Amino acid sequence: MNLKSTMLEQTYLEAIRAGLEEELRRDSSVYVFGEDVALGGPFGVTKGLAEAFGVNRLVNTPISEATVMGIAIGAATVGLRAVVEIMFIDFITLAMDQLVNHAAKLHYMSGGQLRIPLTVRVQYGISGAMGAHHSQSLESWLAHVPGLKVVMPANPADAKGLLKSAIRDDNPVVFIEHRGLYWSKGDVPADETVVPIGKASVLRQGEHLTIVALSSMVGPALAAAKELEAEGVSAEVIDPRTISPLDIETIASSVKKTSRMIVAHEAVEQGGIGAEIVARVQQEAFHYLDSPISRVAAPFAPVPASPTLEKQFLPNKDRIIDATRAALAHG
Repeated sequence: MNLKSTMLEQTYLEAIRAGLEEELRRDSSVYVFGEDVALGGPFGVTKGLAEAFGVNRLVNTPISEATVMGIAIGAATVGLRAVVEIMFIDFITLAMDQLVNHAAKLHYMSGGQLRIPLTVRVQYGISGAMGAHHSQSLESWLAHVPGLKVVMPANPADAKGLLKSAIRDDNPVVFIEHRGLYWSKGDVPADETVVPIGKASVLRQGEHLTIVALSSMVGPALAAAKELEAEGVSAEVIDPRTISPLDIETIASSVKKTSRMIVAHEAVEQGGIGAEIVARVQQEAFHYLDSPISRVAAPFAPVPASPTLEKQFLPNKDRIIDATRAALAHG
């Protein structure tokens, strides 16, 4: 990122819209497909873009995720840069055949003859008491598929920069937005700065412990690190930003320095991407560890609809602090 760029304060949602707008203007082959995208979409991310670029490029589709994905994959194979909006990650399940068996495989199975410049925008998150059908975190499913890149930005600047990189990529990228972050604000470069896919961000330097936090858990991790500082604990906070490919080099280098690690994500602990991060760090930095690596994650259960239960279900700053104290007490 160019540090000399003029900065604008934008919400996460506005930054995504700005990234889309810039890419639509920069490249006439960029097309957006999805349910009601010409009307702004369910959260208003694409609001105003149809007026600026026309309904030929902001294409409303039937309420069928498999159809949307199939149309976009076909468009990508014949030269368009297709951007798909799937309203909730829960419903990407309805398009998994198209995404996993076709988009992710066509470049390989064609011997490199086909490019699939496809970006799949999808939102997820435990917020708003939306219940089990609208609050899942399925990123580890997608990261398990060779041929897919999976991006999870945690702040407005990364949301804009990574989306621009995703749209310019010649391979399928699943761009996972957290709806609880949509109205969070941050400084965003006003120019066409891009953020590279596959490079983690070290948000805070530390000496005693590494906290790897994904997406919505970055804020609680930074808050925990600040609170722990008052106790004399220096925590390093890393946002992977991309979970496939995973920048294990940056994470392992941090652990070699701090000797301890916690991974925090909103998804349920069992089978979550945290398990992959833990396994990879133990391969790269096992002999540097002074305590077991722990995960701060949601329990293995459907997300409750009750606001009170949802709050208890969601990992938070206090759980990160408790895990940090436990790790420091070990050995």
